[in-house]
Amino acid sequence: MNETLPEIALWRGRGERVALATVVKVEGSAPRPVGAKMAVSSGGELAGSVSGGCVESAVFEEAQDVLASGTPKLLRYGITDEMAWDVGLACGGTIEVFVEPLDAPR
Repeated sequence: MNETLPEIALWRGRGERVALATVVKVEGSAPRPVGAKMAVSSGGELAGSVSGGCVESAVFEEAQDVLASGTPKLLRYGITDEMAWDVGLACGGTIEVFVEPLDAPR
């Protein structure tokens, strides 16, 4: 999360809400390990990575939904190794990503 802290502070300083996506489970091969994080601002910016680019846009959209609803989500993304090679990706596997709103301290 240290890599996303400066952006989170900047966004909060501008009054934006922030969602945090965290890889909580990896099955098979994946570009990022458990604990990898991506922060998303209500203004449409992002920092960090949960997949090295493979599912960032989908997680971004889900994070915007989490910000709108205030309800966390557990997401699952996966592809077999064979399917990955067929479409030109270097790895298959499955990741689970927990997306939660970061509320300002009260």
